[in-house]
Amino acid sequence: MVEIGYKLASEEHGPRDLVCAARQAEDAGFPFAMISDHYHPWIDREGQSPFVWAAIGGISQVTADLKLATGVTCPTMRIHPAIIAQAAATAAAMMPGRFMLGLGTGENLNEHILGERWPPAPVRTEMLEEAVDIIRTLWQGGMKTYYGYFYTVENAQVYTLPEELPPICIAAEGPISASAAGRIGDGFINAGTEAEKSLIAFRKTGGEGKPAYLEISVCWGETEETARRTAYEQWPIAANTGEMNRILPTPAHYEQIARMATEEDVAAHVPCGPDPEPVIKKIADGIGKGFDHICIHQIGPQQQEFLAFAQEKILPHFT
Repeated sequence: MVEIGYKLASEEHGPRDLVCAARQAEDAGFPFAMISDHYHPWIDREGQSPFVWAAIGGISQVTADLKLATGVTCPTMRIHPAIIAQAAATAAAMMPGRFMLGLGTGENLNEHILGERWPPAPVRTEMLEEAVDIIRTLWQGGMKTYYGYFYTVENAQVYTLPEELPPICIAAEGPISASAAGRIGDGFINAGTEAEKSLIAFRKTGGEGKPAYLEISVCWGETEETARRTAYEQWPIAANTGEMNRILPTPAHYEQIARMATEEDVAAHVPCGPDPEPVIKKIADGIGKGFDHICIHQIGPQQQEFLAFAQEKILPHFT
């Protein structure tokens, strides 16, 4: 059974709006949501970036059935994996059976802020594997000490543990990190880059039978023209390719890159406007690649309008 979810984009919305949108998504019939974990927005115009763990606490109190995943948290540089272990355990205790920890190797945009050098991709993958090992070790309960290559944990115990530990899903956008996801993850997340190739690598290295999440971006608007403009102004990173979205350090750099893209470049990746058919096709394409969970990111401020649109014209198509 394919599930269609809703993206809570922390880069575009403040914490109160994220909490409200999560409740509205549940009311609209979405079974799950994913919430981004950023320190900075991609560009200044997006204008937000609240601390995700505080927002999750609020969401836990206004929803009853909505499943929620971090999409995704980087547990390697900005926040030590031992702290992520505690934060995720608390979130799972507040949302019994409804929380999933999504982890990835992160972006320089968010992770460089403490002055550490941004490592190359293979090193970031090794750091993530060790971080996941620490998190799972601490979730065993009891006092733990861990001496790894990248991290040290001494005499640490996570006292507040949920009755049911949350699954850990690993984000990957290439075969190397996807293979690691197959080995260490309970599921797979892809934000749209090399999706099919990465999913195949995940399945071949231990991911067979595990859930696979694909994020897609759309922009509902009253007209295609206004939606295309909104997508270009709010989410120009949709036009970026390769490692670009992993290596630039500040929103100003992404704004400089955005000047090289056109509205047409962004619209080529983002279904825009009031017609449900391009959105349905985008979802169907993801399902055809083998993904069983599709998370829709509505770009821009018109979240309520999109939720009504999805409830009436998108979700019924996949039930």
